[in-house]
Amino acid sequence: MTLTLDVRTPDGGTAGTVELDEAIFGIEPNMAALHQAVTAQLAARRSGSHSTLTRAEVRGGGAKPWRQKGTGRARQGSIRSPQWAGGGVAHGPKPRDYRQKVNRKTVRLALRSALSDRARSERIMIIDEWRFAQPRTKDAIAVLENLSLSGQVLLVLGSSPAHQTADRSFRNLPSVRSVSAAELNAYDILRSDWLVFTRDTLPTSAGPTDSAPAANGAASKGDEQ
Repeated sequence: MTLTLDVRTPDGGTAGTVELDEAIFGIEPNMAALHQAVTAQLAARRSGSHSTLTRAEVRGGGAKPWRQKGTGRARQGSIRSPQWAGGGVAHGPKPRDYRQKVNRKTVRLALRSALSDRARSERIMIIDEWRFAQPRTKDAIAVLENLSLSGQVLLVLGSSPAHQTADRSFRNLPSVRSVSAAELNAYDILRSDWLVFTRDTLPTSAGPTDSAPAANGAASKGDEQ
């Protein structure tokens, strides 16, 4: 089955058609690969900086509270033991790395699965080129209205000056996020209602999907908004 989409212009018109690569946009989504890739990416975002003090790290408690025998009370060696108020924490959390190892083939399969899912849902749009004369949020809102884009929109951008201007134009819109073509990942795709590519950033069999992502935990621009 050939997947063909109209190429749209920012003003809402059309500029021809483009065929999607069936090897990327026409496969049966693999749910196991999607789950593994998304779980690993979310785990990699955890800072892992939570920490508690052990009895060796809590200040004070160097002297034995009372003598070993003859008081009628339980023997104690330090008031910084875990059973004491203000004492150390037994088996508490310590700084750690939550990153999970995911095979490159699994990451690629998850990316193709997410793209194929959005293609089946007809939630992919191709723009011929961005034509912002200067960064301007008002113009970005007009583009969304012209193209009838609603919900969460993910822009897949390149490194050209025109793409950088588009990125700055959409930056202040909370419903729009952007990601570079090289960092496109399954998680950002699945959390978006629309994917917007240009002819240059549209994935092909020899494109970004054939290379390993920069990092499983890489976040797209706008996640902090």
